[in-house]
Amino acid sequence: MRPYTTRSTGRSTGSRPGRPRVALMAAATTSLSAVLLYLGTGLHPVAWLTWLAPLPVLLLAPRVPASLAALTALLAWGAGGLTTWTLQRDRMGLPLPVALLNLLVPALLAVVAVLLFRTLLRRDRPCLAAVSVPATWVSAEYLVPVLTPNGAIWSLAPTQSDLLPVLQLASLTGGWGVTFLVTGLPAALAASRRGRPRIAAAALVLVALVAGLGALRLGLAHPDGPVRTIALLASRQQGDWAPADTPRGRERLAEVLARLRALSPGTDMAILPEGGFVTTSDDLPLITRPLAALARDRRLDIVAGVIVTDANRNTAMVFPAAGGEPGTYLKRHMVPGVESYTPGDRLLLLPGAGVAICKDLDFPSLAREYRRRGAELMLLPAWDFDLDDRQHARTAVLRGVENGFWIARSAANGNLTVSDPYGRVLAETTTTSRAVVTLTATVRTGGTGAFATYGGDWFAWLCLALTALSLVTTRRPSARNGRVPEPLEGRRTRRVNRPPSSIRVGALQAHLREAIRLLNERRHGTMDDRRTVSGSGGEVPKTP
Repeated sequence: MRPYTTRSTGRSTGSRPGRPRVALMAAATTSLSAVLLYLGTGLHPVAWLTWLAPLPVLLLAPRVPASLAALTALLAWGAGGLTTWTLQRDRMGLPLPVALLNLLVPALLAVVAVLLFRTLLRRDRPCLAAVSVPATWVSAEYLVPVLTPNGAIWSLAPTQSDLLPVLQLASLTGGWGVTFLVTGLPAALAASRRGRPRIAAAALVLVALVAGLGALRLGLAHPDGPVRTIALLASRQQGDWAPADTPRGRERLAEVLARLRALSPGTDMAILPEGGFVTTSDDLPLITRPLAALARDRRLDIVAGVIVTDANRNTAMVFPAAGGEPGTYLKRHMVPGVESYTPGDRLLLLPGAGVAICKDLDFPSLAREYRRRGAELMLLPAWDFDLDDRQHARTAVLRGVENGFWIARSAANGNLTVSDPYGRVLAETTTTSRAVVTLTATVRTGGTGAFATYGGDWFAWLCLALTALSLVTTRRPSARNGRVPEPLEGRRTRRVNRPPSSIRVGALQAHLREAIRLLNERRHGTMDDRRTVSGSGGEVPKTP
């Protein structure tokens, strides 16, 4: 029996790309995905490239051995992650093992997602394969801030901060939904390559629906609430660590006080950066007395970042316009490998506003807790590392969309940012030198409703369930409806080749049809002979 052949090549199912061709395909795929990941993720991402980055690897994975698919994913995501290497090693000063771990974890996650996709697609489960990639990625993004001190800073959702219609999905699902969409579309396109266009069509319709509803939400957005004028003040402080009792410390305090006095009348609050002042417990009054007096005289709420070295505390102190004792918030989440301060365990709420410090808003649960307690505006002293200014600011903007509150973030060595509950950045500037930069914005600071605030991590749990289902499915026998799908390493074809079992069944059916045809022809021929003999008056012969 001749081997089953395809329509396009006429070659046997056993033909596969040669090793040189496979190696070339793998190298090209790795390079392309790595470039797309480098430009589409990280510190200054190009939003639309993030959607394309996984596609080359996912297209290749079913056509090559599992080991090569895993290696391609590992190298692509590892190389793409180098966009943060300079930040981690040079600016943050992370130890080499920590930096390598931060590089390796997303790459290993990509390996798991790609191998799961490959297995499901080879088992003729294209829909589940398309869902498994985003579900696996969201599950990891959710578990990292729950189980580790790193937070969700490496999430893909903030990369879409420029695509505001898509970003609105975060108000329903949290940032997890945005990540699901970004990784789900390329997975659906890759799963649709072998004659299943409905999967890609469904994914494109979903993306269009999300973008359309997001645009509608933005069009109907009319923030209300009390009008507040907020001033953000910060400077570059990297390498300028000056305790309050030193000449440089006194100079900095005098400069900040002068800038605060120069604010326009009617300014309601001012936010200074994290670590803006460094002092000991004994010298703390050198900072608190003049700031408290200025806040009272100017009727101005002041939020200032103060590090108390001997108490090992990183704090945000709030000096109320009405006078009285300042409120103190202790930073709850430290940067691993960089900070070792004693963490706090309490919120600090003002009328309609909450106070947190920098990395605290990398954790979605803390932001939700503030919103549930009535915060409509988050006041954030922060400290960035120059290169991550935009990335960290957009993570805070995402928290605002998830929970429907305003963001006012003042970062040393970074961006000064004011955004509304829909992710629209209303005012932003960056620190450029040791001179204090001032940014003022007048906004309506009423919050807006967001299902994600009260629904919590429901979408992340859904993705965990889908990931578990995908893993369970890979453990089942690969036959489906009596058919075993053909390995997809073969050449490109216009349809999926039938497996050997189908070939044998088809051959048997063909033999049966041929036998029936011959019997019918013989029977019809005998009847014709009878009619001929009878019409000529001859004797009808006996039927053999």
